[in-house]
Amino acid sequence: MNTITIGDRVVGPGEPTFIIAEAGSNHNGDLEIAKELIDAAVNAGADAVKFQTFRAEDLYVEDSGEVEYLEDKRDIYEIIESMEMPYEWIPELYDYCQEQGILFMSTPFDERSAKELAEYVPAWKVASYTSSHVPFLRHLAGTDKPIIMSTGAHELEEIHESVKALREEGVNKLVLLHCVAAYPTPISDINVRVVKTLYEEFKVLSGLSDHTLNATTAPTAAVALGASVIEKHFTLDKEMEGPDHEFALEPDELAAMVSAIRDTERALGDGKKREIEVESELRRTARRRIQATREITEGSQIEQNDIRVLRPGNQSAGLAPKFRDDVIGCKATTKIRKGEGITWENIEQPND
Repeated sequence: MNTITIGDRVVGPGEPTFIIAEAGSNHNGDLEIAKELIDAAVNAGADAVKFQTFRAEDLYVEDSGEVEYLEDKRDIYEIIESMEMPYEWIPELYDYCQEQGILFMSTPFDERSAKELAEYVPAWKVASYTSSHVPFLRHLAGTDKPIIMSTGAHELEEIHESVKALREEGVNKLVLLHCVAAYPTPISDINVRVVKTLYEEFKVLSGLSDHTLNATTAPTAAVALGASVIEKHFTLDKEMEGPDHEFALEPDELAAMVSAIRDTERALGDGKKREIEVESELRRTARRRIQATREITEGSQIEQNDIRVLRPGNQSAGLAPKFRDDVIGCKATTKIRKGEGITWENIEQPND
């Protein structure tokens, strides 16, 4: 499957996992906190830091009521309105990310937010609850940017409809993220194998947007299954006010996640079975060989009791075990010391 490019990062099979540190709305309306979040993402080693850009009036009906999973019992419209990121922050956060060497991203939830972001983001991130908003998907498709789309709270058939719409608009740079829309997600419900299902079903790059409380288990499992992109919420402090802090990673946990992903990539390797350098000493000393169990004089015939298949250690290594029966009955052409390996160079076969 082909790779895609997001900013200056190549994403896809054989490339490092593209790691998105999801700051979301955890800036709490403070620009300096937003910049501190960027610093934390840089220090953790993430490839991109992502915020969320929306306007409550474009997202919820005004009288939307409470949401059970939140402790905050204000109307959800009021909560969302309090989490809005000012549009004027966008160029400043973009510039700050450029200075820090990390990609700036933000999820748009409506057309006017997308318009504000278009100049600054290298790819679109589509939130799970927006992934079946086909008119909006068609709008994003018209900008010719790669699209990373979460799929939480949607069935496979619904994802097919959204992917079909994007493909009809000419989108071929697409990543689908498995996501469970529960905050937090119980580890027993994350079902990471869906990452592979999305890859095989849609023939596009896939990944994981993870909301479990564990920093490393689901992300590293997803990478082992072929995820090209990992996204995870983070915060400066879980105790901060706001709906998305409690289930987010703190900076040291984010760094641990990135480190675990990179370790997993190294552990996965390239899949080619071969002897490698770190094995060389034990390959020489510990693989069993045909060794002399007592001194064998020159000209004598090798008997069964003269040899055994043993590890040679620092003695000279003999022939491979498969030649044991061939060696019995051969004549020694040199003196062979006890422990020394039996080789074709120090024996003469009967039919020679």
